[in-house]
Amino acid sequence: MMKRPSRRIWICVALLLAALLPSCAANKKMTVGATAMLLEDVATATSKQSDLKVVEKGMPAYLMLMDGMVEAVPANERLLLAAAQSYASYASAFIEDKDPEYALALFQRARDYAMAALAERGLQNPATIPFETFESQVAALGPKDVPYLFWCAANWGSWISLNLESMEAMAELPRVESMMRRVLVLDESFHYGGPHLFMGIWYAARPPMAGGDLERAQEHFNRALELGKHQFLMTAVYFADYYARKTFDKQLFTETLQNVLETPVDTIPELTLLNTVAHRKARQMLKEADDYFE
Repeated sequence: MMKRPSRRIWICVALLLAALLPSCAANKKMTVGATAMLLEDVATATSKQSDLKVVEKGMPAYLMLMDGMVEAVPANERLLLAAAQSYASYASAFIEDKDPEYALALFQRARDYAMAALAERGLQNPATIPFETFESQVAALGPKDVPYLFWCAANWGSWISLNLESMEAMAELPRVESMMRRVLVLDESFHYGGPHLFMGIWYAARPPMAGGDLERAQEHFNRALELGKHQFLMTAVYFADYYARKTFDKQLFTETLQNVLETPVDTIPELTLLNTVAHRKARQMLKEADDYFE
């Protein structure tokens, strides 16, 4: 555990926030720009952290800082993307399982930030423009736009998944699928095979009459595992949750999650935090296995 360095990080964040408050307008962009660079180091250090309590307690202050920076420089696409990722990470890692209503609000903020970042890349109003126009603009985006497309689609999809009672939200699903398919074309390996993981969940979560296809889901999950070299443990957790459970394969479910727990969380240092979350989820899912497969 690295508790002391982590506490120093969050103390630094708090001090930076305090320092930003009295900044005059003339120095605002310079101050925010310098702070944004430092926050990249904070994000890197946090991704290597295995103490979930430290991160969970520190994240609200970090998110407030991100909000303030975006307000100061609202057209910075990298800052907008970082804010989107931060809100989504906090929601998925610490909130979604215990408070879906609050997670919905967090994913909405993440989606909005991601859409704003994508607008700076040329895709304006993705939720409201005619679908044909939307598809043509998505098709015009290139490799440098992959992070913006991916995180916008991922956050948008997460928001919809927690908002299934809204017909308006459900009507936006084809746009999310279109964006992620474009990412698959541009860079299928992005974020440890993230586009394939998304599509695996996409096909497994829907009934056949709505386009669900467990065979295609398995293909995408397997490709995501391959691209992540079986080191991004969240892929295996979602494979067990969405595929093994859906096919009522208890042995596959159990073996997959046991393999997750047997894999060290820090084989790739930058995945330590996410892999620690994967361990926590795997343990909980194994506890509930008998209830699901009875």
